[in-house]
Amino acid sequence: MRNICRVVAVLAALVIPGAQAGAQAGAQDWPTRPMTLVVPFAAGGGVDVSARIQAQKMGELLGQSIIVDNMGGASGMTGAAHVANSAPDGYTMLIGNSGTQAFSQALNRRPLYNSATDFTPVGLVTESPRILIVRKDLPADNLQQFIAYVKANQNRMQFGSAGVGSGTHLPCVLLNLALGVDVTHVPYRGEGPAQQDLIGGRIDYMCSTIQTGAALAKQGAVKGIAVMAPRRVAIIPDLATTGEQGLRGVEASVWNAFFLPRGAPEPIVRKLNKAMSDTLDDPTVHKRLEDLGLDIVAPERRTPEYLAKFVPEEIARWTKVARAAGITPR
Repeated sequence: MRNICRVVAVLAALVIPGAQAGAQAGAQDWPTRPMTLVVPFAAGGGVDVSARIQAQKMGELLGQSIIVDNMGGASGMTGAAHVANSAPDGYTMLIGNSGTQAFSQALNRRPLYNSATDFTPVGLVTESPRILIVRKDLPADNLQQFIAYVKANQNRMQFGSAGVGSGTHLPCVLLNLALGVDVTHVPYRGEGPAQQDLIGGRIDYMCSTIQTGAALAKQGAVKGIAVMAPRRVAIIPDLATTGEQGLRGVEASVWNAFFLPRGAPEPIVRKLNKAMSDTLDDPTVHKRLEDLGLDIVAPERRTPEYLAKFVPEEIARWTKVARAAGITPR
C-alpha cells in the first residue's frame, strides 16, 4: 500500500506542474481563435455602440476578431451571469457597467452573481456622467437657484427616472439626500417617456444620461442645470459641474469596464488589458467615444487592480444610497 501511495504522489507531482505549465503556455499563445464580447443590453443602445467601437480595434490589436453578442434581460444581469458562468479561458468577456456590477448587488436580495468575486477584473474604460435637467419653465437657471427652489417647493415637486433603481434614479436620490429634500419620485418604463413628460412640464427634473440630456438642453426643450461629474464634458462644455457650482459629493456616472470570468489566467488578463488601454489611446477611437458623450478614464484607473478595488466601493456606495432612500432589495 505504501508503494502505491508513493507512485500516486510521484505521478501527481509530475502531472500537476505539467498541467499548470500547459495552462500557462496556452495563456501565452492566447488568442488563437475569435473571442466573444457579451453586451448585457439590447443592440443599438449606448453601451452596445461603444462596445462595438472598442471591440473592433481591440480585435485588430490582438490579431483575432471579437464578436459582440447582445444578451439583455434582468437589467443586464442575464448577460453578466452568462459570463460569470463561462470558462475562464479568455474567449468570453463582459462589458459590464455600474448597473450590472453595482446596482444589481444593491437592489436585489439574491442577485444572479457576486460582482466582487465571480469575475476577473480587466479594466475600467469609460464613464458617462448624469446631467441634471429641469422643465424649461422652472424658475432656476443654475444649481444654487435650483437648490433654493427645491427646498422651498419640495412638497409639490416630482422628479422622474427610467425606473426604480435605474441609472437615472439613484443619482437623483443621491442629489436629493445631499440637499436634504424629500421629492416624489415618478418611475417610467424607460428614459424616453420620462424625458417627454419633463419636456411637457408634467415633472420637474431628472438626472438624465449625458447624451440625450445634453441634446435636449441644447435644443431648448429643457434647461441644463449641472453636469454631475468631476469635470465638464465635451458635448456640452459650457455647462458647469455640480462641484463648480458649490455642491460636492453628488458626482454620478454610469461607468463601463471589461471583465473575464473568475479564474482567468494572469497573462491573458494583462494582454487583454493592454489591448484595451491601447484602444482607448487610439485617436480615432478616443474621438468616437467622446462624441458619444463618454469620458475616457485616465491610464492609472484602467488597471485590473484599480477595478478590483473600485467595484466593491461602488457596491457599498450605491447600497448606502438605496437604503437611505428606503429602497429595499427585491
